[in-house]
Amino acid sequence: MAIDASPTARALLALELIQGTPGITADRLAEKLGVTERAARRYVGILREAGLPIESVRGPYGGYRVGRGVRLPPLLFSAAEVLGLVMAVLDGHHDAADATDPVGSALGKLLRTLPEPVAQQAEAVRRTTSPAPDRAAARPDPSIATALVQACADRRLVRIGYRSESGSEWSADVEPWAVVVRHGRWYLLCWSHGSAARRAYRIDRVTEVAVLPGSFEPPAELDAVAELEAHLARGWEFDTEVIIEGPLEKVRPHVAPMLGTLEPIDDETTRLTGSTSNPWWYAEQLARLPVAFRIVRCVELQHTARAVGQRLVAASGL
Repeated sequence: MAIDASPTARALLALELIQGTPGITADRLAEKLGVTERAARRYVGILREAGLPIESVRGPYGGYRVGRGVRLPPLLFSAAEVLGLVMAVLDGHHDAADATDPVGSALGKLLRTLPEPVAQQAEAVRRTTSPAPDRAAARPDPSIATALVQACADRRLVRIGYRSESGSEWSADVEPWAVVVRHGRWYLLCWSHGSAARRAYRIDRVTEVAVLPGSFEPPAELDAVAELEAHLARGWEFDTEVIIEGPLEKVRPHVAPMLGTLEPIDDETTRLTGSTSNPWWYAEQLARLPVAFRIVRCVELQHTARAVGQRLVAASGL
């Protein structure tokens, strides 16, 4: 199918193809552009006239490629590639060597603009490094993340489709306040009109986004990260209360916000109130405290803490 574009636009598309597939032949370039081989060679000539060093090599392994170490026009990144790079910086990306992945594709474009010695070193790192994946990470669909980020920026109401961990699905009309990345997971912090309450949705579980008429104003002085941490500590199956032997200032650095809310009882004691759906995990977090504590509410957590303690004692061999 022929591409309906001006000669200049086709020349830029030819540049993109040559950058993306070094060694591409004239007939293959023509096929991609949807033009004759003669026309493809003409577009290469336009690029050369513009001062771009398009090199050509004859023979069975020859083709076109862009010379290195020169300043090229702005790289033609797709929206998925741009957001993919941002997401890679924020949460670590493990498909950087995959040319079919948006991040791998974008990095490839950047590497092709570098001088040969620098590019060779960077390419070696990209292809030989084996980062260990974060099992807790859950990267969302870039198009859905883009739509939600844009809605936050524009302060537009949206309707989201959502699929829970159990597989049930529903939709919700929300005010998208902020997108927060926490431990490799992406969350939408928002106000749900249906629930008339603040909510935090996992973006990797959002199935669709539709922008609605109307706008909103987010809460003044919103601390999105703190709000998300506080939200994740509430509303779980088991309510908890723990008395910690230590003043609030000493205890606070050792208690993650996701465990709940801290408040002083007196100058020497602090109360932690929260909730959890995983008493074992909660007990393990409490075991890290450098001061004494006692669980005064949540039978499930008390039993689990006892089991954790017995396991540690047995492991000591004493």
